[in-house]
Amino acid sequence: MNTPKKATTPNPAKLTRALHLSKGTPQSLAQVSNKHAEDVSIKTISRKHAAGKELAEDFKPEPLSSSFQDWLVGLLEDPRNLSLVRERIGQTVRDLPSFINHLEQAIKDVPLGPIKPDHRYQDDLWKGWPFNIYSQSFLHLKHWWTKAFSTLPGEHKHQMTMVHFATLQFIESMSPANFMLTNPELIARTIKEGGANLLRGQGYLLEDSFRSLFKLPAKGFEKFVVGKDVAITPGKVVFKDDLMELIQYTPSTQSVKAEPILIVPAWIMKYYILDLSPDNSMIKYLVDQGHTVFAISWKNPTSEDRYMGLEDYLNLGVLGALDQINQVCPGQKVNAVGYCLGGTLLSIAAAKMGRDKDDRLASITLLAAQTDFSEPGNIGMFIDQAKVGFIESLMRPSGYLDSAQMSGAFQMIGSADRKWAQMTKEYILGDRSEPNDLMAWNADGTRLSIRMHSQYLHHMYLNNDLAKGRYKVGDKPIHLEDITCPVFAVGTAQDFVAPWRSVYKLHHHVKTPIEFVLTSGGHNAGIVSPPGLKHRNYQFLTRVANGKYISPDEWVNVATHAEGSWWEHWTHWLDQHSTQSVKPSFPKDSSASGKLVDAPGEYVFH
Repeated sequence: MNTPKKATTPNPAKLTRALHLSKGTPQSLAQVSNKHAEDVSIKTISRKHAAGKELAEDFKPEPLSSSFQDWLVGLLEDPRNLSLVRERIGQTVRDLPSFINHLEQAIKDVPLGPIKPDHRYQDDLWKGWPFNIYSQSFLHLKHWWTKAFSTLPGEHKHQMTMVHFATLQFIESMSPANFMLTNPELIARTIKEGGANLLRGQGYLLEDSFRSLFKLPAKGFEKFVVGKDVAITPGKVVFKDDLMELIQYTPSTQSVKAEPILIVPAWIMKYYILDLSPDNSMIKYLVDQGHTVFAISWKNPTSEDRYMGLEDYLNLGVLGALDQINQVCPGQKVNAVGYCLGGTLLSIAAAKMGRDKDDRLASITLLAAQTDFSEPGNIGMFIDQAKVGFIESLMRPSGYLDSAQMSGAFQMIGSADRKWAQMTKEYILGDRSEPNDLMAWNADGTRLSIRMHSQYLHHMYLNNDLAKGRYKVGDKPIHLEDITCPVFAVGTAQDFVAPWRSVYKLHHHVKTPIEFVLTSGGHNAGIVSPPGLKHRNYQFLTRVANGKYISPDEWVNVATHAEGSWWEHWTHWLDQHSTQSVKPSFPKDSSASGKLVDAPGEYVFH
């Protein structure tokens, strides 16, 4: 009898790289500008090749196979889970007679039992035999796997979650909707067009492959030029430092709310996702509602910015912007808005300000922003000590993480069924998706400095220091409980980056009033949701200061439903947290040229 080969596991000591970074930020970034000029030397290339070799060795199938075996043993050892096995076997037995012995009935319609609706199988063509068998058998299998992983043991849960994710990705690849011979819609279209759709689809595939190979933007994105087609709300750059430009937008009303708005975007995205085309620009919408709006445009870091850390983004970014706004609008409190990681940073600023008795914030709005990372969703599968150490080793020569590497990770954690559906639509049906401004923005990636990236992953994802009251600002810990202003928080129902239940954990930590909104859509489209769009809806519920906690599932059952855009609900809330109307305020022009630079500024183009 052969002895099974023991599965190997990743060696954290081999993957982890010590990150020796200076504690303080250099007085001048120019001091370190030439420090790594030799990064493209043969020595550096060899180091990268060796790192890639290590990754290939340590992420062989054996560790995943070992985790799968652990899951299978745990499934069979637990008597409670044996019912799942019996359920799968019983379902298969019940399905076979329908498939083999009842063809006449199947032609009409053979339901295999109650299943959750799926957007891929809504067409009437899927109701006929054998396609109804294909689709419903697939959905039953997917449902069974999800139930099988729903009660994972506490130990090794990280590995088990990876197995679940990988298995579902594999199952989705086998969906009958993905293949010509098992998809009636594809068959019908091909017959109707005499195969012309297949020729178009192959052309699209070749074109996309060519553009991907040579790192060219997708066709059609040239229609969305920054400063000409998108990011065109009028305004001026009123302040600039080594990390950000602060833009003040030109009022469109005779009077404005006394409390200005500061928008803090994530540094992994260009800020203009909130200022796309005029008909879906959140910034323009706020300006038209009578608000004085300021927005931060982050610098896209280069090797020279490798020493920029989280505290620099806090001090030079959020707090620096508040200082400048106080000069333009003296004596006025600020309604601050943070999106994604910008919201996490804003919550850090609000907690620090609460700790230090700084009362310049009238309210904070957190858009798809996590503050408690105990359950961060699918992205957490790609973040552990070994993987973070490996990523740091790759970033060290250049000093930053490239945008292409980030976009690949985000694509992996997205909805597999929708990715396959998109490829089927374009490459088999031959229906090309028309590019839009949001897609063009998504392709306009940014980089992440090594120090900030390392600190964020360690303090937030790995250690959850902010939620546990261990994160330090100015050598003293801050607590989310120190936030003193009201909070408006938004989660999106199909968010794979910041799952709404993770965003909801804010209720555990903040004691001030919270208006929580759950809106339809995903991480980006759910936030960019202007009035007038079809099929948009949301739920909302107010928790009073120190109010009773209710679970997310309870919240869904009791929260009020509303149709339309959550923006209107939000601006009504902002009005309630504004005091009066005043004449617009403008900064004095202190630039050397005697003229303030027009929005969208310069950093957005780098």
